[in-house]
Amino acid sequence: MDIQENKSTLNVVPRDREKIKKIGKTALILALITAAEFLMAFTMPRGIILYVLFMALTIWKAKYIIMQFMHLGDEVKPLIYSILVPIAFLFWLIIVLIKEGSDIFNMRWF
Repeated sequence: MDIQENKSTLNVVPRDREKIKKIGKTALILALITAAEFLMAFTMPRGIILYVLFMALTIWKAKYIIMQFMHLGDEVKPLIYSILVPIAFLFWLIIVLIKEGSDIFNMRWF
């Protein structure tokens, strides 16, 4: 019986500088947005403006992460909108359900 030799070839691909720059840029943008959120959290008074800014920055970060790490930035616009529009409706649904639930609770118990 012949001994079967395992010969595998490993092709080493040199680093792609553009990909490394893109990852660094993405990390820098996300770090700056997070730093802005921390700065606002500790310096601004609590209120609706702060909450709206937090929600906007969080949605912006989520969109940026989706575009970069899920590679949707390179896709066609209808595919992007088919993912982002239902997410927006889900956010709206959650807000409406919380508001309606709060109103029903207040009507029933107060």
